[in-house]
Amino acid sequence: MGSYKTSTLSNGLLWFGAAVSIAEIFTGTLFVPLGFAKGFFAIVIGHIIGCILLYYAGIIGAKSGKSAMESVGLSFGNKGRNYFAMLNVLQLVGWTAVMIIQGAKAMGIMLNTNLGMQSDLLWGVIIGAAILVWVVIGPKNLEKVNIFAIGSLFILTIFLGATVFKGGSQTIISGDLGFGAALELSAAMPLSWLPLISDYTKDAKHPIAATRVSVIIYFMGSAFMYTIGLGAAIFTGESDIAVIMYKAGFGILGVLIILFSTVTTTYLDVYSAGVSLNTINKMLPEKTMAIIVCFIGTAIAIFTPIEQYQNFLYLIGSVFAPMISVLIADFFILKKDNIKKSVDATNFIIWLIGFLIYRVLLNINLAIGSTIPVMIITVIICVIADKVRK
Repeated sequence: MGSYKTSTLSNGLLWFGAAVSIAEIFTGTLFVPLGFAKGFFAIVIGHIIGCILLYYAGIIGAKSGKSAMESVGLSFGNKGRNYFAMLNVLQLVGWTAVMIIQGAKAMGIMLNTNLGMQSDLLWGVIIGAAILVWVVIGPKNLEKVNIFAIGSLFILTIFLGATVFKGGSQTIISGDLGFGAALELSAAMPLSWLPLISDYTKDAKHPIAATRVSVIIYFMGSAFMYTIGLGAAIFTGESDIAVIMYKAGFGILGVLIILFSTVTTTYLDVYSAGVSLNTINKMLPEKTMAIIVCFIGTAIAIFTPIEQYQNFLYLIGSVFAPMISVLIADFFILKKDNIKKSVDATNFIIWLIGFLIYRVLLNINLAIGSTIPVMIITVIICVIADKVRK
């Protein structure tokens, strides 16, 4: 991004765009077995947990002036961070494909029923091209575009929310989703943004204020999208948001919601994949890498129809929850900086312990979820390990 400094408003717009997505709405439909009240409670509490960690990740980048994956080097070393950078690139390529697939399918439904034009391949290419335009425009010129795009998206989502909740009785749908598992599904979405937020807050005119605003706006937007998904499944009996918009007569407005929400969310995925690759090798330009990732994600979306990603979300949580816990312990409690080290083996072992504990707790399905216990245990181990090393 060079020496250009983004405004707090620009960061807020970016993260509202990240929050408003088909993925959030679809994930919200998975909460149906809990009922509306309990499901909504799980959404809010899970988002609070995930967004607290997201906030601290952003603050580390804001205070250190480093991108998300560069800041990981503060705990894991300047070579050790590359491991997480590669994991981040893989998850971002996966998210790019998932978002394009969902957007293309939804646009296909809307345009087939209105114009007789259903072609997931065509709409996938169009969405990929639109994301590419966002990348080429770049963060310096994106603020003006986003004011229009996100402003329109905000108005359209208000109408969408009103449509979902304006009537109908609750539909009772059975399922085996426990409250603890629901918490993790809610927390996992903000956790998936942990390896991205500092890519943007580090270049803000007021980094800490930008972080605070970004996280608050993301929390509100993402929780609202989850709630729309939950409400849609319970009050309309439909889990496909494109069908709901069609029945409500949204027409071309529905297509714009799908297109804008997919592009504004996926732009962050592809751009941060470029930043992560640049962290691994400075010879790889951020924008060029972002363009390549956009092409790869679009190709995967066209040729590999990924539709279910519940386990993908759990995997993201198990990787990045203990990672950020180690970072929080080192940066805020122990005041350590391992950036001059190649690899900090102790912190890698602690991260692996946290990862394994998270996976075990998923099967136990604790009422408080897996993230909170893993975070506490990981931080405690970090403090103890530091005292032992001294």
